[in-house]
Amino acid sequence: MVSILASHYAEEDDSWGLDHGAWTVLKFLYPGADVPVFQVSIDMTRGLGHQLEIGRTLSELRDRGVLILGSGNVVHNLRAMQFDGKPHDFALEFDGLFADRLTDRDFGALADREGLGPLLRLAHPSVDHYMPALTIAGASDDRDDLTFMTDAIDLASVSMRSFVFHAR
Repeated sequence: MVSILASHYAEEDDSWGLDHGAWTVLKFLYPGADVPVFQVSIDMTRGLGHQLEIGRTLSELRDRGVLILGSGNVVHNLRAMQFDGKPHDFALEFDGLFADRLTDRDFGALADREGLGPLLRLAHPSVDHYMPALTIAGASDDRDDLTFMTDAIDLASVSMRSFVFHAR
């Protein structure tokens, strides 16, 4: 895997273990832990477009039957959480914008901090939970079908939107 990502200055580091965003999903998909897993870290020093590039690089693995899975949130503003359940307007707006751009395959717009402006900052005070979605978008193929599995917003400011790109 490191060789595939060599152009991105990747290096192997097995000292960390899996991030909670990986194992919490995988324990339900593969309860026997009987599949090999490698985790790609996000680089917070790079722009959002870098995540699209990482996805494009990883896309060749799909031809080998590798599942490319990302875990994060389309909206993730824990400071704005509320327990009354009514979603904030900014959460609804960003979630809808994300879904529209993803459907239109306008991934560049999803990685454009300036274009997303203050709405991105409201939806993601820190973009660490947003970046995996961009990696998955980058790994998709123009011929893929896109399915949204859920579009719920939890705690007023956490979008649980799930999506799958799958080959036709």
